[in-house]
Amino acid sequence: MNSGPLSAALAFVMWGLFPLYFRALAHVPPLQVLAHRIGWSLAFVLLVLVARRRWGGLLGALRRPRVLAVSALSATLLSSNWLVYIWAVHNGHVVEASLGYFINPLVNVVLGFAVLHERLRRVQWAAVALAAAGVAWLTWQGGQPPWIALFLAATFATYGLLRKTAPLGPLDGLALETLLLTPLALGAIALWVGSGTDAFVAGDAATRWLLAAAGPVTAVPLLLFAAGARRITLATLGLLQYIGPTLQLLLGVWLFGEPFGAERAIGFGAIWLALALYSAEGLWHSRRAPR
Repeated sequence: MNSGPLSAALAFVMWGLFPLYFRALAHVPPLQVLAHRIGWSLAFVLLVLVARRRWGGLLGALRRPRVLAVSALSATLLSSNWLVYIWAVHNGHVVEASLGYFINPLVNVVLGFAVLHERLRRVQWAAVALAAAGVAWLTWQGGQPPWIALFLAATFATYGLLRKTAPLGPLDGLALETLLLTPLALGAIALWVGSGTDAFVAGDAATRWLLAAAGPVTAVPLLLFAAGARRITLATLGLLQYIGPTLQLLLGVWLFGEPFGAERAIGFGAIWLALALYSAEGLWHSRRAPR
């Protein structure tokens, strides 16, 4: 049996269950969760690199100024995306956060057109326009744009664009990004420890274990995704990626009791229809393309 679809699906399921993990840390300030996530992620990824004897790529990247500069920018985007997502989960905005990852593929399409000068087909343009109409409807109904969703989609899509052109693989890239962020994270943790407010030092055993788990929680789905993506088509991967935001939406509505009335459903419905249109057109086009 091809393990590619299973690995990729498990990665998206884990990402979809992220609200459960971060809601368990709701008593910890989001900035502290972010700092510990950076530190523990670096520790876990370095252990994996050492165990697999694959530290050559990371060491080589440290001697290349251009790679360091691009990684610093991608690390900034990634950390800001993490921080806003953590804040959203802590403050009861899981549904809006899920919207950000629903519209992320269509933001990728727009960035590909604007930055990489990729040509868009008519159905792709129609999907983007339909999604924009859905966002406009949510803006009109809510009295303001869905800023959390738009920020998450924009930062993650731009991060993906930078990673697309980066020479490092997913594991090496995450190691370098967290390595560049770690001095700031450790500095902040040192200040919190000095003032007696650090959740890891002052918290109970459950809080310590949850914060330390940020390393594998961050890296394991990334490893599963990287393993699965190499073994399946982009069309299949594009369909599987909706598992994550769908699970987040269900958790937000059914478990956390966030509002999801008819007005909100209309906006989400327009975006879901745009995604269905985009995915179906991509699948049809991939089957017509020569091998």
